[in-house]
Amino acid sequence: MRRYPVGLGPSPEGDKTREGDGTTPIGTYVVCTRNERSRFHLFLGLSYPGPKDADRGLREGRIARRQHEAIGTAFVQGRQPPWDTPLGGAIGIHGGGAGRDWTLGCIALANEDVEELWAVAALGTPVVIEP
Repeated sequence: MRRYPVGLGPSPEGDKTREGDGTTPIGTYVVCTRNERSRFHLFLGLSYPGPKDADRGLREGRIARRQHEAIGTAFVQGRQPPWDTPLGGAIGIHGGGAGRDWTLGCIALANEDVEELWAVAALGTPVVIEP
């Protein structure tokens, strides 16, 4: 396990509940995509929204049953969940710099730190995001 200095969204307190809220999700996710051509150096896409996020979203009326089921199916199959729901998506760990909160909900690291993660974080690698 490693810890790194990070940059988060402009509203770093609390858990992500919807697209555009400026927060980073809290919980356990897995690396579900890898993009070596990201405009943010390297991008490790995370499996947000996950089943717990989908359950909350359905309960609060933010997503439809069909979206809830699609998120659950992606989780069971180890695939990227739908990133186009009202819960938001395309959350990941990327480069571009830590030390200030500037992302749209992602976790930004120094380029050197994301390179270290890139070398060891294969698809399916668990990532724990703590408050």
